[in-house]
Amino acid sequence: MKNEKGSLVRPDALPESASRPVVTPLSPSVVYASDTPDMLDRQYDGDLKGYTYAREGHPNADVVAKRIDRLEGAPQMGVVTSSGMGAVSAVLLGLTRAGDHVIGGNQLYGRSLRMMTEDLPRLGIETTLVDPGDTEAMRTALRRETRMIVIEVASNPTLRVADLEGLAALCREAGVLLVVDNTFTTPRAIRPFDWGADIVIHSLTKLLAGHSDVTLGYVAARDATLNDRLRVFTVTAGMTPSPFDCWLAERGLLSFELRFDRAQATAAELADALAEFPGVRRVIYPGRPDHPDHTRAKTLLAGQFCNMVSFELTGDRTVANAFTRAAEGLSFAPTLGDVGTTISHPASSSHRALSPEKRAELSMSEGFFRVSVGLEDPEALCAVFQNAITAATHS
Repeated sequence: MKNEKGSLVRPDALPESASRPVVTPLSPSVVYASDTPDMLDRQYDGDLKGYTYAREGHPNADVVAKRIDRLEGAPQMGVVTSSGMGAVSAVLLGLTRAGDHVIGGNQLYGRSLRMMTEDLPRLGIETTLVDPGDTEAMRTALRRETRMIVIEVASNPTLRVADLEGLAALCREAGVLLVVDNTFTTPRAIRPFDWGADIVIHSLTKLLAGHSDVTLGYVAARDATLNDRLRVFTVTAGMTPSPFDCWLAERGLLSFELRFDRAQATAAELADALAEFPGVRRVIYPGRPDHPDHTRAKTLLAGQFCNMVSFELTGDRTVANAFTRAAEGLSFAPTLGDVGTTISHPASSSHRALSPEKRAELSMSEGFFRVSVGLEDPEALCAVFQNAITAATHS
């Protein structure tokens, strides 16, 4: 019988089409309708592939996850989270319990360090920070309760390169998980699963998405059971990624390799140029022979030394302020991986929570800067840095 009072609010399906969209459609729907309770049961049981509620997964997140899975050679389908720290939290909180012990690299990203030193101990999880380039020191730090070792391939922002090969062997021997944050180096330079990592993390916000308009993370585990635990924890904790951010991230991933190669080539030129500028005390770039881990970097990264450069100016905060003011056209911002070059100052951003003494232990003075090289013309970029450094050190 016809409804005389008008049609229902959502009676219609999408229009049929013999063709398909070239660009992945944006799917902002929070809920997905099933035909029957039996069908919904089959979806939750895994017998049918289908979406139910966006916190539990949505099409745009899966598209992005599969792209990164291919880049990383991930054995399981990864999980996209609402931020890079969401991915870190999923590992540190979702796979540990009170009484466990976690070892972390002593030069992890500032928020990762904070979680290791403040949040985990509050929950009864003990932590130890060790130089990731010193495998024997890591071995000494191991305990019976050690659950995992967490490292970055290249540390933020000092660009020290971890002994990934040695640590993978140590973790296999000790029966602990090796967790690798591959944000700085990206799968273009290294695929940690190929070197024995158990879990790989990304801040997708950075170079993979690459346009400073996305906040997302990614995590994947080699073991299917661990991967499922990570997925369940992110759903329970509400680490839901935005469909729109995932849609933008897919767009960024389409040009990732081209952007990486261009930025990396320019970074090598900038590093060599900075080393010749008066007023620059030191330059840190894994591709330079004077980098303390250059030999290891050549082996691990196979000549892909990435787009990150750090350097130290001679001088104090006054010189640092003068430099950022004079660096016309460059963004002074606590981020990395944009299409444009950005400069950051760890003492006032990522590592501001550390005391001056602690920063000094990590060789981060007030004149220390980290550069995320973008897509600018190399000659023009070097000129901007030279002019800014000259203005800052002669003011």
